[in-house]
Amino acid sequence: MILVNGFSSRLVPNMAGSSLTTHNNLEEVFFLAKVITVSNQKGGVGKTTTVNALASVFRRKGFKVLCVDFDPQGNLSFGFQADAEMSATIYNTLKKEISAQFSIQHTPIGDIIPANILLSGIEVEFTGKGREFLLRDALKSILDLYDYIFIDSPPGLGALTVNAFAASDSLLIPLLPDIYSLQGIARIGDTIDRVRKSCNPKLTVGGAFLVQYNAMQNLCKQTKGAAQMIARDYHIPFMKTTIRRSVVLAQAQTLQEDILDYAPKNNAVLDYLALADELLRRGL
Repeated sequence: MILVNGFSSRLVPNMAGSSLTTHNNLEEVFFLAKVITVSNQKGGVGKTTTVNALASVFRRKGFKVLCVDFDPQGNLSFGFQADAEMSATIYNTLKKEISAQFSIQHTPIGDIIPANILLSGIEVEFTGKGREFLLRDALKSILDLYDYIFIDSPPGLGALTVNAFAASDSLLIPLLPDIYSLQGIARIGDTIDRVRKSCNPKLTVGGAFLVQYNAMQNLCKQTKGAAQMIARDYHIPFMKTTIRRSVVLAQAQTLQEDILDYAPKNNAVLDYLALADELLRRGL
């Protein structure tokens, strides 16, 4: 990957109609960002932590990464040291008060479009036809600035989550090793099918994976087996990597530190490194 005028590009064999610049029988082709939403209708399952961790890992691998906080709670924004009160947020971008490019904050943790409680008003402020495409349309102008855009979606499967799904190329689904997460796989599977039929037929699922996992507990192992079967029924890939339980992840975010810098040898941090590698091997 190289950068030309600030844009991500790669050198690939000559392809008719796709060239921007030629270098010794190689063509420089500009790629649009792959948009990834981390989602689960249940709260407290590690969505924000997953976005934070994977964004950090992908940046270390040399990718240009943007995070979009799409949860009115704004926890990702806080962890990134973003100003979600006095500066533009994703809410202002959705309302077309400011473009997405000028909503991006470049923080010590990484690039982010923050969110605050005003975002919750979108569900009642926009009730007309096409409201499910608000986020997709807002992000179009910055897709050529990044390799990956990670969206932290809110709990629930309402209008905000549907917007995130409609804007995304792929979904990642963190699951707790408990019965409630098993029930959630079915619900999110139904929502994915509905979104594919109504507004985003190209939406894929990058994978579901277990967080706060303890291989020594029988309940965790039993839940993992059941989750794999249910995911298979809904054609949801199940990741081999699991994320072990660790308070360090929460500590790093509370202290507004980069997770990899804060505890590079922590088991859960190593698990997220392994998860990123597995996702890339699977073509994310």
